[in-house]
Amino acid sequence: YAIRFPDLPGTNSQGNDLANAIYMARDALATWLDYLIDENEVIPNPSRARDIPLDDGQFTTMIDIDMTAYRRHKSSKAVKKTLSIPSWLNEEAEAHNVNFSAILQEALKEHLGIQTNHK
Repeated sequence: YAIRFPDLPGTNSQGNDLANAIYMARDALATWLDYLIDENEVIPNPSRARDIPLDDGQFTTMIDIDMTAYRRHKSSKAVKKTLSIPSWLNEEAEAHNVNFSAILQEALKEHLGIQTNHK
């Protein structure tokens, strides 16, 4: 499946099946809109589906994205957290040169079911 965004020339995507194509389209759309926002460019209003010319076998669909969540999720801004662990665990971890930040991030991502690797 090939996907194009008629209101955003040059923004295209594709996928092996419809679900994959829509997943990839969300990423392409979010990436392009993120660029436009960063560059203070105007984001065009979306066309109405009925106004988009189609060839045989083509169809329109809505691609939904939450730009606030996308931009927050891709942000690498670090925040400082204060936490408590047992002293024996701290001593063991320090003896093994554990990177507490990295371990906490990995554990939080696993606990929350987040599979992306945002650094």
